[in-house]
Amino acid sequence: MAKRNQSGIELVASMPWPAGIALGFIAYLAVRYGISWYFTASHNPYLSGLGEASAKGIYTPIGWMLLGGCWIAATASFFGQAKRRVLLDTQTGLDSLRRMSWKDFEMLAGEAFRRQGYVVTENGLGGADGGVDLILRKDGRTTLVQCKQWRSQRISVSVVREMYGVLTHERADAVKIVALGDYTLDARRFVQGKPIELIDGSALIATVHSVQRPKMQRPRFVDTPHALIGAMAVGLLVIVVLNHATRPTPSPANIYPTQAAAPAPATPPRYLPTTARVQAAPVHDYGHTPQTDAELRDWKRRNAEAMKILEKTTKEVP
Repeated sequence: MAKRNQSGIELVASMPWPAGIALGFIAYLAVRYGISWYFTASHNPYLSGLGEASAKGIYTPIGWMLLGGCWIAATASFFGQAKRRVLLDTQTGLDSLRRMSWKDFEMLAGEAFRRQGYVVTENGLGGADGGVDLILRKDGRTTLVQCKQWRSQRISVSVVREMYGVLTHERADAVKIVALGDYTLDARRFVQGKPIELIDGSALIATVHSVQRPKMQRPRFVDTPHALIGAMAVGLLVIVVLNHATRPTPSPANIYPTQAAAPAPATPPRYLPTTARVQAAPVHDYGHTPQTDAELRDWKRRNAEAMKILEKTTKEVP
């Protein structure tokens, strides 16, 4: 069963919108907190470094990108589901079914099955030529659906035989072919005894009328824009609270940094009087102590001469 590769946003948009909101919220928490928690516990220095960097919020922009992408897809899913509900509830008969495009015809059939309790996957082949357009799951059974919006031509046995081959190949439990017109007699004979249901235009509009909601019925809260906006607001509030609660608290020393004590002013040099700074040391020959009277007189004479020199060379401080 060939299926077009879907991008991540398209895959999330195909889910119910609450799933997209929850997926974006979980993705943000995983990037913002899960990476740091997982890598910080590692004994590998490189992984531990990644964990510390994540704890500081280096990967937070990636988390916001994932959150925004999932929530954009959830918004697309919300409006897509709203379009399907309006598409189904506004049909009045076969003429209104004939006026819609083939893509709207597939969407209407999927919404009709969804209201019958099936989990519907739109296969997204993106073509008007058939193939498996819907996959229905209910009670553990898988049913393949092909939609044919042929306005005048009847569905031939070759189309039914082709779907029977797909049923066998995919090992599904049943096949439904939804057509706007009718089927040939050979096609109806072929399906006898086989898990194939042929739904013509009359049966389809009867099913649509049976699952339509009364116009005066109030929509469910989950189908209103208030539910979508409220879910996003609650998610953002929880993220803000978590970010605030896990923000590292700076120490008082970092909040009020102690000012470094100003260096004490250098003590200006004390300018002492020259006479105080330059003191004449007594002339004394430590190598030879006078012994005789002549030596003693000579020693006193030299000291007197030295004192006279000092008095002449030293200015007197007033």
